[in-house]
Amino acid sequence: MKKILLLGIGNVLYADEGVGVHFVNYIKDKYQFNHLDYQLDIIDGGTLAQGLIPIICQYDHLIVVDTVNSVGVGPGEVYFFDFDHAPAEIDWQGSAHEVEMLQTLNMMDIVGDRPHTFVLGVTPTVIEPMVLGLTSHLLNAIPTMEKALLTHMTSLGFTFDCVADITIGQVIPDAYKRGCYVDA
Repeated sequence: MKKILLLGIGNVLYADEGVGVHFVNYIKDKYQFNHLDYQLDIIDGGTLAQGLIPIICQYDHLIVVDTVNSVGVGPGEVYFFDFDHAPAEIDWQGSAHEVEMLQTLNMMDIVGDRPHTFVLGVTPTVIEPMVLGLTSHLLNAIPTMEKALLTHMTSLGFTFDCVADITIGQVIPDAYKRGCYVDA
């Protein structure tokens, strides 16, 4: 059975910086995914980066959800791309965890352990210490991110059911309590 990992990256205590974590928690709570040949795990990776290597290398397909910086683009712009073919305007010199995640994926590539990787990213507005939540620009980007992810999962042959009528705002208050986990 092939294994797919949906990995949320970010620091939930720095406002928009936590969007990856909030988004995967939201998707985990809202949807049930089904596939005959694939197993989907959803992990809140926080800011672990290189600490995630032993987990990531067990998968055939990886979807990283995180903030991305892009030259000349306003906040809330959503990107979904194959890591091997990143758009030229993506600037990986953003937050410390973003740079660490890029380095982690590149290290895994060098030793041949990186699964086929996609990035679902959004440009942040506010990266401010001790703010739990997302700005309106990022809250408005969530439906676009959700559509991009569901379209990708469908292209892989997944079906899904909405199992909870929730908003991302409902999962944010408990984000710091969830931590890194694997939902198998």
